[in-house]
This record gives sequence, C-alpha cells and structure tokens, in this order.
Amino acid sequence: MKKIEAIIRPAKLEELKAALEEIGVRGITLYEVKGRGLQGNEKQYYRGQEHSIDLFPKVKLEIVCHDESVENIISQILKTCKTGKKGDGKIFVYPVERIIRISTREEGGAAL
Repeated sequence: MKKIEAIIRPAKLEELKAALEEIGVRGITLYEVKGRGLQGNEKQYYRGQEHSIDLFPKVKLEIVCHDESVENIISQILKTCKTGKKGDGKIFVYPVERIIRISTREEGGAAL
C-alpha cells in the first residue's frame, strides 16, 4: 500500500474531490497549510503599503491506497490541478507498512 500526499492550490480542491470520487477514492484527509516553492516572494498592497508575501495558502491531501491505484490517482491529480504556472503544487508517494482500522481491528487492505 502507498500514501499519496498532494499539495495543491485551494481553488482546485472541490474539482479534485469530485474527480477522485469519480474514480472511487473515498478516503482522503485534508489540511489547510501554507508553503512556498518556486513562486518566491510576491508583492501585495494593503491600504497603500507594500507587503512581501512568501508563504502561500495551499491544501494538503493525504490518500492511502492499494499499490495498483497509485498511478490512476496521480494522473487524476495532475489532470485536475495543473494550471501550468508556478505554485501548482507537488505530489509525494510513500510506502505504508501497516494499517489498522480502530473500530474493527481489521488490518491491511481490509482496513482501507
């Protein structure tokens, strides 16, 4: 099993949730986060004063899935979230050693 973490633009969240549901992904965990990558600093003006913004609002999704689903999920994330501009985000994939459903004590794939 694998854990997929995707950092995306907040504006793409609802579209991505719908796209993932279409391919049968039910379990996701979301975090509102801030970060920066290639975007660098951005100048914004508030009440006539210039402010430098170097951390941007993002959404982090976590999905744990079977190995055979990874490429399909990644493809859906790329298709839905790519704007072609800096700041579209990143995808990370990690191995998952063990999963246990607390309520039933099921383990492995049955716990998904």
